[in-house]
Amino acid sequence: MWCLPPTHDARFVACMEDVLSVYARPLDAQRPVVCLDEAAKQLLGEVSPALPGRPGQVERVDCQYERNGTCALFMLFEPLAAQRFVSVRDRRTALDYAHVVQWMCNELYPDADQIVVVQDNLNTHGPHSLYQAFAPEEARRLSERIEWHYTPKHGSWLNMAELELSVLARQCLRERMGSKDNLSHQVQAWQHTRNQTATRVHWHFTTQDARIKLHRLYPQLLHG
Repeated sequence: MWCLPPTHDARFVACMEDVLSVYARPLDAQRPVVCLDEAAKQLLGEVSPALPGRPGQVERVDCQYERNGTCALFMLFEPLAAQRFVSVRDRRTALDYAHVVQWMCNELYPDADQIVVVQDNLNTHGPHSLYQAFAPEEARRLSERIEWHYTPKHGSWLNMAELELSVLARQCLRERMGSKDNLSHQVQAWQHTRNQTATRVHWHFTTQDARIKLHRLYPQLLHG
């Protein structure tokens, strides 16, 4: 469900149209468009072994479990290439975000001239986190390799990485996982299958659609 601002907001409109204009760009290996988003997964271990299934009866799992903390999932999704990459980390701090950005620049897209990143306005998302994690020279180098774009407040639905995280949650994360290693293994298997089949997000919402369907969000023109 879309969450829209209660009143006209020119900043919302400007950010929305900026993101939609990015999504209208053609595929360009030298300037890939990458959507970035985060989620968390609680690690739950089994207290008692599950009872295996048998004819006429499904596997039975004890309702009790033990809490083993949480892990962070950083989703990097390139919609035009239908590729996604998930980094499983212990936390969701500014330093974790910075290292994910470095991984994206150095390992996922080392030959790209610039990476066009679409993300939300979480307080850790931005060049400032790079300066917290790395020496100024490295932080500047990484920052200059990125073209930064932000979804508006109440507009996280404009980030296609959020859609991929939703699919990941439904297809992979419903079962209990008691360790980071198990979680990473399951996520990598999901990522491999989805990338091999080049599963796409069919995005049809354009700037023209926004101006028609969300016309009430656009401020009235002021005439002098």
